[in-house]
Order: sequence, then structure tokens, then C-alpha cells
Amino acid sequence: MVNPTQTLAWQSLTAHSQQFKKPEFLLSSLFQEGRFKEFSASHGDLLLDFSKHYLTSETFRLLTQLAEECGLQEAIDAMFAGEKINYTENRAVLHTALRAPAADQLPEVSEALAKMTAFVADVHSGKWSGAHGSKIRDVVNIGIGGSDLGPAFVVDALATFATGDVNLHFASNVDPSHLKDILAPLDASTTLFVIASKSFNTLETHQNALLAKRWFLAAGFTEDEVASNFVAITSNLDAAKKFGLTEQNLFPMWDWVGGRYSLWSAIGLSIALSCGMDNFKQLLAGANSMDEHFKHTDFSHNLPVISALLSVWYINFFDAPSSALVPYSQRLNLLPAFLQQLYMESLGKSVNVQGQSLDYRTGETLWGTPGTNGQHSYFQLLHQGTEFIPVEFIAFIKPENLESSTQYNHLLANCLSQSMALMNGDPQSNPHTNVAGNKPSSTLLIDVLTPYNLGSLIAYFEHKVFVQGVIWNINAFDQWGVQLGKNLSEKVVKVLEDGNASNQLDESTMQLINHIHKVRN
Repeated sequence: MVNPTQTLAWQSLTAHSQQFKKPEFLLSSLFQEGRFKEFSASHGDLLLDFSKHYLTSETFRLLTQLAEECGLQEAIDAMFAGEKINYTENRAVLHTALRAPAADQLPEVSEALAKMTAFVADVHSGKWSGAHGSKIRDVVNIGIGGSDLGPAFVVDALATFATGDVNLHFASNVDPSHLKDILAPLDASTTLFVIASKSFNTLETHQNALLAKRWFLAAGFTEDEVASNFVAITSNLDAAKKFGLTEQNLFPMWDWVGGRYSLWSAIGLSIALSCGMDNFKQLLAGANSMDEHFKHTDFSHNLPVISALLSVWYINFFDAPSSALVPYSQRLNLLPAFLQQLYMESLGKSVNVQGQSLDYRTGETLWGTPGTNGQHSYFQLLHQGTEFIPVEFIAFIKPENLESSTQYNHLLANCLSQSMALMNGDPQSNPHTNVAGNKPSSTLLIDVLTPYNLGSLIAYFEHKVFVQGVIWNINAFDQWGVQLGKNLSEKVVKVLEDGNASNQLDESTMQLINHIHKVRN
């Protein structure tokens, strides 16, 4: 638990960074023979090219020295040993245990996986049937945050691996139109609801679960039949049973698994229902492979460590306001949204582990969309805007369908050319057409999209965030700021419901509520 600004490496990096800020500096001038070999690293089917960055051999040495001085290896060992590194909640951080090989699994993890395996097989075969014995055709996952973003992203990404036995839908927004639009074409007797909520009382999820239950009952079914079409992943067994579920319908959640890290747990039930339990286990295996790489590989060749150090480099020494993530794959359409929670909920902290206010920047504002769409919108800002924004490109080398290889080559060509354009620019005498270049980027190439490789990719980002948290000496595993708005909404909804003024609300909020009542009446 070290203040990074007090390390020798930080002081050296502060001075060292000045050479890259001179007006005459050109990123392209760093390229000499062997640069790619020096500034690239791989694991399995993943290759990370970080040669188009503000890096020399000395820069890289100082960055890895920073990691060492901040006690990164000790922090990695502590996490995998199950120490309570979520200090503010006094909890271990063991999402990596969810994807351990069978021989190394915790008993409760093995039991959960066995129950998931049996349930998925029963749903696909029709042995688990809805009310009146109807085969399940549609599955609606009701959750929010990590209970929605993770499963929704993976199901979308692995669409070509779907078994075709069920159709998956995801409802998260407390706006009733979200769930109602999903339910409109569905048959209540053939629809299975998966309520994903550790507490079983998260406001949005609870309200949507009640709406789903009312819809189910309105279709002519009884309270006793709820258990045929609803299951839950939760640690609040009493609340789930009160809702109408039985022990058979409940899958466990543990306090040592954070929501944004939970897709590897029974929260991933929707993933397994979509693509089958074998593919879900391949997802776990791929993540475990990255865990082992992260745990045992030297920092100079460690993908998550390298990526995290580059983020720290730009945020703390170049005042980069944000970073862009651009996957050149429509299958990764939801990856930026998934990573926004992972990055900003984990790293959006202004005090260190000891509770002291920070005098250096933390956090990373992450944004992006799939390429090539972004090239026709926000890439203008990346190329000619005033903001300094590093970019990470992701692409799969092999197309899903060999018949479309020519079109796929155009996709890859766009990915590679954009990183070239950001680095080299296009010097012009006309200031309006001049593109300055000197914009850094990484490119992560993955052989092919498989459940295994997707698991590795997600774990790569998880560990990257962990490293940034260690360097900045913050707790990347709590999210107290999320709770405040939730708590205040309980006060506001009472006033919205009964119309009585409240001295607990400020004048602005009360006047907005008065206006709402006026329009409604």
C-alpha cells in the first residue's frame, strides 16, 4: 500500500515524460528495427502490439519499476490467496476461484456448476418444463449492472455458438417499457425468467421481477405455478421464497464475488442456457488461462500489467481525459458498455485504501463502439480534436464465415489503417485538412472468436483494472458511490406517490416533483 507519487519510478517518469511533450517529437520516429518484437507480447491466441505508444526501453523499464515499487506482485499473490483485499467491506476477492480447474475448485463452486449443468440440460431437453408442461422457448434475464451487462455481452458475443434451444432476452431498465417490449411477443407458458440479484431487493430488478410475475399471473397462471417459470440467482433465500420460488429454483451467490465480476458464477446461467454448459466451461477455462498468465508471467511480458501501466502512463503523466476502446467486431458490440462498469465502478475513487484524499488522478473514462461505425462519427475527434485520447483496437484474425473473407479483410484493413493514421497523421499546409498524428494506440489481435478466447479477453481486462487499482493504492472492489442515489430514490418515490412535501428534499427537487404532479393531474 504505497503512495505511487512517492516512489522513485514516479519521480523518474515525471522527468522522463518531458521528452515526449516537445513540439518536435514524432511518435513514428521511435520506430527502429526490432521495435515490434520489443513492444509486443502474447498469451495463447492473444497478441498485444503496444509499439505505437510513447515508449522507449527506458520508459518501459521505469513503468515496470513503478509496478514493483507499488507492491504489485505481493498484491497479486494476496488476491489469489484469498486475502481480504476488499478492505472497506472486509471481503476476499475470489472471482478467479470460479474458473479454477475442477481439481482445484472450492466445494461450493463445484456444487453450483453441477446444479447449473443439470438445469441447463433439463431446460434444453424439455425435462424442466413451464406451467402446464410447456417446453421453455424463451429465457428473460432480469438483472442490472453486472447481473445484466456481463451475461448480455457474452450471449451476444457467442451468438454463433447458441444451441438454438432457447431465445435469450435481457431486461434491466426500471422503465417498464423495456420489459414490456420484451414480453409483448412471448408466451407466458414457454417463458423462463431468471432473476439475477444477489440481494433480491435491488430496486430495478425487484420492480421488473414483480412486473414479470404480474404478466405471468395475468396470463391465467396461479401463484403455485410461479416456480415452474421463475428461477433466481441470489444470496437472499428468504426473499426469493417469499416471491414464490422453491429451493430447486435457487442458485447461489457469495459475498466474495463482486457484481461486475459475477458472470463466471451462476449469474452466467443465461450464458449457459444460450450456448450450452460445455461452452460456458470453455469460457471459464479461457479466463483461468489468463489468470495463470497474470499470476506467473514477468511484468515485461504480462498482458494485463502492460496494458494497465500504459493507462497509468497517460492518465497521470499526460493528463489523458479518457480512452477509447474500438473492437473491430460486431460480436463485441456490447464490450464497451460492459467495460464501462468494470473500469469506472472499480477505479472511480478519490481516496486511497487508508481513506486519505488523493492528490493524483485515478479512474479512466472509457468509451467506444465497434469499428467501422466509429470511423464515421467520433474518429473525427480522435484525429483532429484537441483532446489527447489513447485508443485500444481489438480484432479477430479469422472470420466466422470463410465465404465472407474478402469483406472481412476490409474490416481488418480499416482497423490496422486507423492505428497507422493516428500515429502518422497527414501533414498538410492547409490547417483544416492537416492531421497531426502522434496519437498512441494498442492493437489486440485474437486468432478467432471462441468461448475460450473470449474468457481470456474478459479476464485480461479484469486484471488490467486490478493492476491500476494497486498502482493508485485504491480499493477497486467496492462501489459505495452507487448506493447514494439508490437510497435517495426511496425518499423521492414516497413524495411522488403521496404528493406530500418533504423537508428532506431540496427546493429544486420539490419543485420538479410539483411540476410532475401538475402535468399528471
